[in-house]
Amino acid sequence: MSVRERLSSVFKGQEELNLTEGPIAKPLFFLSLPIVITNLLQVTYNLADTFWLGQYSTVALAAITFGFPLVFLLISLGLGLSVAGSVLVAQYTGADEPEEAQYAASQTVTFALLFSALLGVTGFFVIEDFLGLLGASPAVLPPATSYMEVITLGLPFMFGFFVFIALMRGSGDTITPMLVMLGTVILNVALDPFLIFGWGPFPELGVQGAAIATVFSRGLAMFVGVGIMIGGRRGIEINVRDMFPDLSYARRLLRIGVPASIEGTGRALSVNLLLVIVATFSVTVEAAFGVGIRVFSLIFMPAIAVDRGVETMTGQNIGAGKPDRAATANHFAAKASFLLLAVLGVVIFAVAPAVMSAFSDDPAVVAEGANFLRIVAPTFGLIGVVRAYSGGFRGAGKVMTAAGISILMLGVIRLPVAWIGAQTYGPSGIWAAFSISNVLAAAIAYLWFKRGTWREADLTEDEGEGEGGEETDLGSPAAATDD
Repeated sequence: MSVRERLSSVFKGQEELNLTEGPIAKPLFFLSLPIVITNLLQVTYNLADTFWLGQYSTVALAAITFGFPLVFLLISLGLGLSVAGSVLVAQYTGADEPEEAQYAASQTVTFALLFSALLGVTGFFVIEDFLGLLGASPAVLPPATSYMEVITLGLPFMFGFFVFIALMRGSGDTITPMLVMLGTVILNVALDPFLIFGWGPFPELGVQGAAIATVFSRGLAMFVGVGIMIGGRRGIEINVRDMFPDLSYARRLLRIGVPASIEGTGRALSVNLLLVIVATFSVTVEAAFGVGIRVFSLIFMPAIAVDRGVETMTGQNIGAGKPDRAATANHFAAKASFLLLAVLGVVIFAVAPAVMSAFSDDPAVVAEGANFLRIVAPTFGLIGVVRAYSGGFRGAGKVMTAAGISILMLGVIRLPVAWIGAQTYGPSGIWAAFSISNVLAAAIAYLWFKRGTWREADLTEDEGEGEGGEETDLGSPAAATDD
């Protein structure tokens, strides 16, 4: 049996999934399962860096503790374009308008690459000052800077691959990105020790070596992904002739993309500002926070996969004029995600010290990290609820609503509670802020979704005359981001 036949027996291809008719659970499962694996592989990049640098030195581990949130921030600034492309492709696919979907995808690739290049060059010159503002110590600042300088210059490669994943997902193909990711993760994991420790003919580069391995691997993935889309044999097709920058279409992408970037940037800024609070304690606490955040990024992969799956399913059903089916998919996704993450929370609570010891042999880091995991683990299920409904809002074009929930959760609730908690209870007060914000955000997301305002958005239809007699094309979602 060939590899393709074996995969076909486990996964369902794009041509086999009908997201707008029939049962909800089966297509959502087969849409989300490859996303889970893709995201797990994505996290492997970070976990591999954490593992090898943890063996290298505690200072190196603390350096990427500062680097990882900044990577998240830079990516989040451009994440909105990939979300916009994914939502437009999903809704045009649901509305059976393939040419519009292809044009949206082509323009998304163009503007993502242009924006990431500008962002990377700008970030390269300010990265050291920014790390200093975050509170990086004199010992940590040089390696953290060298790590981030490589990452900023490699942003176009990283953005290009993320856009490939998003556009393929919007069309309903989640298997192809998974396979491309698998190959590049294997390459990254293999390169890490050679570049970090200087094995064989390679120089010992330490933290910078981990960054080079990541950028090289993701760059290769980007070129493969763009080649697949130009070939048009799987998922969405892009056309070179449609990739010349269309400034009028940029406005269309920004109407969805800016709120999505606000959501992603809000998450990233929250982690960075939390790091400022964490940095008031010892390097041990900084390292425990860094490892804990990476563990969360692994544990929350199923919820993020359901988030992206229900985003696509909602988008296609809204495009097909079936909001009731979209609502059913969202409620089912929230329940399933809650149950799965709640079980994972129980497991992590039980084995927290063992999880931490896999990434650090420092007993103090293991103890503080285990405390972090055990305080947050009981609320893991509620993250699943928040993610499911946020994906539904985005799929319907209500991207500002998803951003609003994120800002409330992270900026209005988590950060102030963490600051006050740190003054009163030390590091445990910071960890408790995660649990409190998870509980409140889940309640907010559910009640907001029940309002039903997301049903109004359809990015594939013209609404008619806008303000001042100007025609409002909901393909450029003027009305799709306001509740």
